[in-house]
Amino acid sequence: MIKPYVVGIDIGGTNTVFGIVDARGHVVASDSIKTKKHVDFDDYIAELHEGLSRLIRAKDAEGQIQGIGIGAPNANYYTGEIQNPPNLPWGPIIPLAEKVSKAFGGMPVAITNDANAAALGEMTYGAARGMKDFIMITLGTGVGSGIVINGQLVYGADGFAGELGHLVMKRNNGRVCGCGRTGCLEAYCSATGVARTAREFLELRSEPSLLRNLDIEDITSKDVYDAAMAGDKLAKEIFQYTGEILGEAMADMVAFSSPQAIILFGGLAKSGDLLLKPLKETFEKSLFPAYKGKVQIILSELKESDAAVLGASALGWEARYRYETPLVEQKEEPKA
Repeated sequence: MIKPYVVGIDIGGTNTVFGIVDARGHVVASDSIKTKKHVDFDDYIAELHEGLSRLIRAKDAEGQIQGIGIGAPNANYYTGEIQNPPNLPWGPIIPLAEKVSKAFGGMPVAITNDANAAALGEMTYGAARGMKDFIMITLGTGVGSGIVINGQLVYGADGFAGELGHLVMKRNNGRVCGCGRTGCLEAYCSATGVARTAREFLELRSEPSLLRNLDIEDITSKDVYDAAMAGDKLAKEIFQYTGEILGEAMADMVAFSSPQAIILFGGLAKSGDLLLKPLKETFEKSLFPAYKGKVQIILSELKESDAAVLGASALGWEARYRYETPLVEQKEEPKA
């Protein structure tokens, strides 16, 4: 019996991970290539095609792939392009969907940014199954987000809606963010932000801490977590500070979309009560009264090693649907 599959591709700054996914959300095979190995984008596409084709042959899945979904930084769902990516070498406008589709004989391809892909993956395979209104927050090197309202991802007028990591949390003397603005949520509540808080606390305060045994410029969020789990008071206060800022931001997010839940994903989300306790307390305290007690804060159910491929693959099913049901051209009504 022929089984339908889709392909999920996650393009990161270092690695491109791709996999074959079945209708139950099982990654049946996966592999990766180095993203920046090729300066020429066509050479990158050629290697991606070669690696993915090899994987498809090995799993006897030829003729059974229904669509390809791709998660990538600054990927625009509407245009199929990556636009002005900060960490990719191929130019300001990259025609990703067109090139991948052509390489695979016209296969339907859809793309979006990595956080939107994570939201789709959660809705298709994870904690958001059955939900029509939720917000996905990814807490990694940066802070990403995907907003789902009435069962649909919010893309906005230009395809770039939902950059909640760049809500401004500190309007006076805020930290410089990687986007060039100051005071963004990402500058405080990402893994990078936690490390920056640690450096600030160590420089401004004098109490003893296990973190003082480390080179201050090399401290990571993992170091802060390890110190906090060992009982370090300063490290615990860093997580308290981070959780409070994130809780305030999430309360503001609720005000414009009234979600059933906010789902957290990423390494920092695994910090347990160190982060979640101050986050939830501040969140509930900061909510507009009409929303109090109504919004769940839950952790992703996607296996981290498969999450990127699963998220992108969920877009592969959508690409298949879009390909099979083309938009009907609307004719302009004659003027009276």
